[in-house]
Amino acid sequence: MLRWLVLYTALGIGANAALAGEIDWQAAHDGGLAKLARTEPTPVPETPFTDPEGGTHSLADYRGKVVLLNFWATWCAPCREEMPSLDALQAELGGDDFQVVAIAAGHNPPAAIQKFLTEAEIANLPVRLDPRQGLAREMGVMGMPVTVLIDRDGNEIARLIGGADWASEASKTLIRQATAP
Repeated sequence: MLRWLVLYTALGIGANAALAGEIDWQAAHDGGLAKLARTEPTPVPETPFTDPEGGTHSLADYRGKVVLLNFWATWCAPCREEMPSLDALQAELGGDDFQVVAIAAGHNPPAAIQKFLTEAEIANLPVRLDPRQGLAREMGVMGMPVTVLIDRDGNEIARLIGGADWASEASKTLIRQATAP
């Protein structure tokens, strides 16, 4: 009897370890991220983007972290709806393993960006800019919002076109699964 208990315990521990880092795509879909589409792991471009102070950044800066990359614009109504949930997700889960990177793509005057962020009460997302849409074009972004899940190795692994509730339990579970060792 003790042998069976040891065997089943070992199998259970082994099975749980094997599941670490695995994403339950169906649960994410069923939990409210119905538009999330899993993609073949594809390296993301290193096309530069900027910040309001003129600093230059690229997605390579985030290697080693899971990134939820969001392309948005001040004139985009679904962006206005989802931005607070991206901010909440960053506040709750952002850190050494995970980062929300929200990039204002296209023509977004600084005053309009500040007004947008103030009205939406965004406090946890640094402003990143892609005014000529170089990165957005490289990543095949045709409209906004578009959100891309990037693994620690810099590969796109999923994409959602349109808005979503990124502060939902399904979203948080997705990120926890993606960041699991």
